[in-house]
Amino acid sequence: MLTVRGDMRRGFTLIELLVVMAIIATLLAIATPRYFAHLDRAREVALQETLAVVRDSIDKFHADTGRYPTELDELVTKRYLRRMPVDPVSENSETWIIVPPPSESTGVWDIKSGAGGEERPYAQW
Repeated sequence: MLTVRGDMRRGFTLIELLVVMAIIATLLAIATPRYFAHLDRAREVALQETLAVVRDSIDKFHADTGRYPTELDELVTKRYLRRMPVDPVSENSETWIIVPPPSESTGVWDIKSGAGGEERPYAQW
């Protein structure tokens, strides 16, 4: 007759838990750098798209009115933009660098990112 001991405990041993934790740590060590590299690349692509949209809005404003906007807020109030653009790299709408028209000292002819860049500053984009 077979008897089953009632005091036998079921579970994982310490070695099994350590092996699983080592496998998880190895996978994280491989995946984490790639994740952050893709995150930075996504911010750069979003910055390029934001710059293209704002520059297009500035050109449309100039074509419609014959002058450049005095500030970025004017593009929002005149409905050329829905809201003030946020710099995807610095995550702030106050860091934009306003470039005035070549023939005038005021106005918005172009914008550039105020966020610093590692290889090439974003202000050169």
